[in-house]
Amino acid sequence: MRTSIATVCLSGTLEEKMHAAAAAGFDGIEVFEQDLVVSPSSPERIRDLAAELGLGLDLYQPFRDAEGVGPELVPAVLRRAAAKFRLMNRLGTDTALVCSNVATATVDDDAVAARQLRALGDLAGEHGVRLAYEALAWGRYVDDFEHAQRIVELADHPSVGTCLDSFHILSRGWDPAPIERIPAEKIFFVQLADAPLLSMDVLSWSRHHRVFPGEGDFDMVGFMTRLVRSGYDGPVSLEIFNDAFRQADVRRTAVDGLRSLRWLEDQTRRALAGQPVRDRLELQALPAVAEPAGYDFVEIRTARLGETTRLLHQLGFALGGHHQSKEHVQVWVQGPVRVVVVDAVREAVPEASPTEIAALGFTVEDPEAAVDRAARLRARPVERTQGPGEQVLRGVHAPDGTEVFFCRESPDGVPPWLGEFGADDVLDPAALVTGVDHVNMAQPWQHYDEAVLFYTSVLALEAQPAQDVPGPSGLVRSQVMRSADGAVRMPLNVAPAAAEQDSFVGAAYPEHVALACSDVVAAARRARRRGLAPLPVPQNYYEDLLARFDLDETFVASLQELDLLYDRDAGGEFLHFYTGTLGTVFFEVVERRGGYAGFGAPNAPVRLAAQYRRSHGPAARQRPPRGAASPQ
Repeated sequence: MRTSIATVCLSGTLEEKMHAAAAAGFDGIEVFEQDLVVSPSSPERIRDLAAELGLGLDLYQPFRDAEGVGPELVPAVLRRAAAKFRLMNRLGTDTALVCSNVATATVDDDAVAARQLRALGDLAGEHGVRLAYEALAWGRYVDDFEHAQRIVELADHPSVGTCLDSFHILSRGWDPAPIERIPAEKIFFVQLADAPLLSMDVLSWSRHHRVFPGEGDFDMVGFMTRLVRSGYDGPVSLEIFNDAFRQADVRRTAVDGLRSLRWLEDQTRRALAGQPVRDRLELQALPAVAEPAGYDFVEIRTARLGETTRLLHQLGFALGGHHQSKEHVQVWVQGPVRVVVVDAVREAVPEASPTEIAALGFTVEDPEAAVDRAARLRARPVERTQGPGEQVLRGVHAPDGTEVFFCRESPDGVPPWLGEFGADDVLDPAALVTGVDHVNMAQPWQHYDEAVLFYTSVLALEAQPAQDVPGPSGLVRSQVMRSADGAVRMPLNVAPAAAEQDSFVGAAYPEHVALACSDVVAAARRARRRGLAPLPVPQNYYEDLLARFDLDETFVASLQELDLLYDRDAGGEFLHFYTGTLGTVFFEVVERRGGYAGFGAPNAPVRLAAQYRRSHGPAARQRPPRGAASPQ
């Protein structure tokens, strides 16, 4: 499949955008008129640069206010068009996007529109140019791709065809099925954009909230299957208007865009498997991988080693040992859960890190296939040193910098790498902690959509509907990524801008590891005996709990005694408590009773407020500089 990207998707100058698109692996670009107008480079220089980079110039856009105009405006339209076609000849591109008229149209007559497009087609043909007519979702008289195609048919000109844009079709709720009936030779160009489902005017939605395929809520695979069945064989291009993308690193955004197309290509190919179709796009498959079976390990990097290991001890973990070749790395074990702790002070890094989640190990069926798939999706590999006889662990960087490792399943549940720490290779069946329930990862707002696509495409996790959680610094957007069987759950949170500037801990928004346990009351009592001061829960919460649920007062009193929180849904109950925060990390201990499926979201505001109080209270205002070894 030939991949392309509109320069409007990317930040920077036209030349920077071209270099980024080529480095990411795109076959071509759409040149957005404004990018060329403000460039000091001549059209000829841009043409030569594209050739040097191996990029095709697939489209020049947009040409506006072309059809549906009164006769007095036709000469001006043709004059503008002739100038643009001469420019395209200099640039070396042969297809122009013509948008349905939104401003100057005064004649609601398909025959008139077709006649005017035919006149433009005659002029375009003289310059060797084709016109791809696109129905904008807010077009004055033409806002439907089927309507646009009828006008193209009326124009009946070899230089006039259709441009299909997934946003303009899916945002209006149009059925993409009729795409299959459009003659493939009359589909001159295809643009793709996904978007979250929002209740707002379609123009604002389009201009600010488009995202790459797989990062929104549209059925992009359904759209693509219709396109493949049509027999279309031209470029498939990304056209994304998004405020965050325009501010993000240009190379990073380009890689994210190509990843989205490769993922969509693979998903479309799988959706069409076994069906008799004309796959003239030649869809390529990614290496097939199963969803992860669970968490193999969680790695925490800390400049506050004593406090971190003390907290793990309070939660019931035992030291498994120190790594045989990396003395600054140790593992803490409880039941099937392994927490690798890296002493950032002793690690050879330029600056000691705060306590943070540095890496996640996922148990997968075929690590080699998983790494191959990630590489084809342009994920950056982790450079890892290992000594003689040590296990080979391969991984990639997630968008937020977290290292993601692919670990082979072990028949006895004990990973081979654990022997490098001299750790006991027998699981403790009596351990209170029974697994990693979920890992909650905080994402920078500008890379949130990228993270959703990364975990969807690389790890085969499914994105659940997003929700907003209120906190003292504003709403926190949360979206759960999970495996179908729930063995891996990963809520992704994006903090409000205010929290990034004046955060809870003076660094980044906090994230946490949630430990599943068989008896949260016993786990809480053990932690308190070992000196844990859990995150405090106010009296008002427990009074509200009695009002919301028909609970026994004695039971609620027992929750309050241990600062336990409670939630319930149709499937069961959820009891949990939180630790304080070290650096950007805290722990949660949870017990699911019955078939409870959530994450205690109604209790999140209680946790956020308690964390805010701790970080903004008198003790927090007197805390030492970041990296100093004192509790927060």
